[in-house]
Amino acid sequence: MLIKYEFLKILRKKSTIIIMAASFILTTLLFGIQIIQYQVYNENGVIKGPAGIAYEKEQYKDLSVSLSEEYITKTILEVQQLFKNPDNIGYDGNEQFLIGDAYWNSIAPREKLLNTISKAYDSPDGTLGYNKFRNLDIKNGANFYQAVKLKIKTLLDDPSGNLSVCQKEYWSSMAEKAGTPFQYGYYGSWEIIISSFELLIFAILAVCIVIAPVFSGEYQAGTDSIILSGKYGKTKLVTAKIISSFLFGIIAFTLHVVLAYGIIFAAFGTDGWALPVQIANITIPYPFTFLQAALINIGVIYLILFAMVSFTLLLSSKMKTTYLVLAVLVPVLFIPVFLTPNGTTGVYNLVLFLLPYRAVMPEIGKYISYQFGNFVFNIFSVRAVLYVALTLIMIPFAKLGFKKHQAV
Repeated sequence: MLIKYEFLKILRKKSTIIIMAASFILTTLLFGIQIIQYQVYNENGVIKGPAGIAYEKEQYKDLSVSLSEEYITKTILEVQQLFKNPDNIGYDGNEQFLIGDAYWNSIAPREKLLNTISKAYDSPDGTLGYNKFRNLDIKNGANFYQAVKLKIKTLLDDPSGNLSVCQKEYWSSMAEKAGTPFQYGYYGSWEIIISSFELLIFAILAVCIVIAPVFSGEYQAGTDSIILSGKYGKTKLVTAKIISSFLFGIIAFTLHVVLAYGIIFAAFGTDGWALPVQIANITIPYPFTFLQAALINIGVIYLILFAMVSFTLLLSSKMKTTYLVLAVLVPVLFIPVFLTPNGTTGVYNLVLFLLPYRAVMPEIGKYISYQFGNFVFNIFSVRAVLYVALTLIMIPFAKLGFKKHQAV
């Protein structure tokens, strides 16, 4: 009954309704704009919004294929044949490229696929795309997966990466677990989801703002003396306040997730959930499908939510006003927005990747690892352990902070 009472107390506040309404509107705008601003091109110009999405999905109907060595060799050969006709070639002073019907009929419908394949043969920072095929020697086949393996090794051996031997072995071993040949297909919704997790930080902030007065609000209203002098004021009621805060946080955040990704799935569909993430970037080391990558990162984000709720409750139990709670909370969440990593190693970068704003980003295309002795852990594991630990540490202190509060 106490949990129910405290939960309804949070839910029925006018401020809760206003904050949640504003947060849902903001989430709708942030994820809806992904649809409004979406655009693709054909020979007639730009196609925007839902029409552009439908056009691109139509182009992918013939691209649900297995990227076998035979298929890739055949594809590269087709592009090379197009380059042999001088009428198909344009030149911008730096490089040659295909133009006219050769481009719009043979390249444009599958350019993303061609660029994905070409990355295996390009330098780590190369951006040539399908142009790379023009001079590629495929007399003995494309050897695509061997090229992918070599590309990953080149990235791991790059001195600027500053990876230890153990870290290189860890990532090489993980990358080899990705099943081959890669299955290719349409993955429009998942591409957006994987790249927009950081937008959920606003939902976490909204939850924290709502629960910020759980303890400090009692101090401001002067009801702390009544609560703390009651029979269950320092025991069951404190526990009920904490549980109801987490319950509200879970429900409110889940509604945001459902709204955000419901918008994306409604527009783009769910196609591609079982495809490997390597088709978006061949050097991704994690052997995940798009669905697995999304679920794992969502799980980590929930753990971040729990830690931020715990942190908010701790601040609320220690500070006399809600404004002071928010004065600490908001910078913790948003100062990392203005900080940019300059690599994947070093104390600065490794700490930055663990701060709330950066921690909601999956970073699956980077070889970010934490080494303790001879043991190497990927960023998902470290984030999960860290935020579980922070939650377990802060909850008792939040409870103790309110129980030991001296009412005036």
